[in-house]
Amino acid sequence: MYRFFISPDQLEGDRVVITGPAAHQIRNVLRLGPGDPIVVLDNSGWEREAEIVEVGQEQIAGRVLSKTLATGEPRTKVSLYQGVLKGSHFELVLQKGTELGIVEFVPLISQRCIIASLDDVNKKSSRWERIVQEAAEQSRRGRLPRLQSAMLFSQACERAKRTGGLSLIPWEEEKRVNLKLVFGKGGKETKGKKGLSFPSRPFSISLFIGPEGGFTFEEVTLAQRYSIVPITLGPRILRAETAGLVATAAILYELGDLS
Repeated sequence: MYRFFISPDQLEGDRVVITGPAAHQIRNVLRLGPGDPIVVLDNSGWEREAEIVEVGQEQIAGRVLSKTLATGEPRTKVSLYQGVLKGSHFELVLQKGTELGIVEFVPLISQRCIIASLDDVNKKSSRWERIVQEAAEQSRRGRLPRLQSAMLFSQACERAKRTGGLSLIPWEEEKRVNLKLVFGKGGKETKGKKGLSFPSRPFSISLFIGPEGGFTFEEVTLAQRYSIVPITLGPRILRAETAGLVATAAILYELGDLS
């Protein structure tokens, strides 16, 4: 069944009125008509099954048949602070990260980023938001992941510290602290080999991933001052556009969100 995110003001009781790009897709691309079922979501975590009753030139009218809580949202809230990447690689991260269950994306400007202008990055936000919405509809998400404005690395460290939770920064020079050490004590608080303590099930996790070339030693040192923990993802070096996806999948698996 096709799914569409709409604004809350397009819902009134058991009536739904769809306008804009979603109406165009229903009418001209999918060629749905009266009697066809759809699912509409207002980004509240609830989903409504509806039946199309009228297809007009400007809007689609429907009748809500049932309302249920969406089941596609993870219990663990992963925020991905992703170094801005060249070409369309950042778009891949947004798409696949949304499918995995990431709840927030923060474009990150660090020392080795090819694109180093906050304004240049923020100009892409409209396209990026469309990519996130399409991926959320396809993957049965109940909420749209938040797409924050781009920020500098130091600002991101401050934000992660302020918002709380567990913060991790995969780094190729870290050899001892891995995800199994962080999450692998069967529900008990874990104490790492470096004397670090990790909660058994953090509610929120901030994950820092570098651009092509990774983070510098100075950046990792700065991150540690904000209690962001360097970890290893194993002996193989992952590309910048896949490291965050691999780490997120491993985290959600360890915490039972992929079961």
